[in-house]
Amino acid sequence: MTKIGTISWVDLTVPDAGGLRDFYRDVTGWESVGLDMGGYEDYCMNVAGTDQTVAGICHSRGNNAGLPQQWMIYINVADLDASLEKVRSGGGEVLTPVRTMPGSGKYAFIRDPAGAACGLFEPENKE
Repeated sequence: MTKIGTISWVDLTVPDAGGLRDFYRDVTGWESVGLDMGGYEDYCMNVAGTDQTVAGICHSRGNNAGLPQQWMIYINVADLDASLEKVRSGGGEVLTPVRTMPGSGKYAFIRDPAGAACGLFEPENKE
């Protein structure tokens, strides 16, 4: 989804993505598809019997190192830089530098004043 203000993605970043992949497969019936991360795999979790990806389960490595071990939502914003300034001025914290997903958009992780973390995502094609 690319509509501004919607939640476009959810994933979980943990040290043992394979173990959690198997846990959620058993609990929810999701099927996993490996995603090559250059030396290891993260996982796209699909509705069983389909190619509909509903979540990701990722290792705490590379760009994901240091992220909180929680289900992380990504909220679409119209202007990521402006939103990050509002995070700072509103008493929140920007946790990562802005990162680019070629062909998709750019994103950063934040922590709100209450301590909850999420990702803000500026899609290339906005609705």
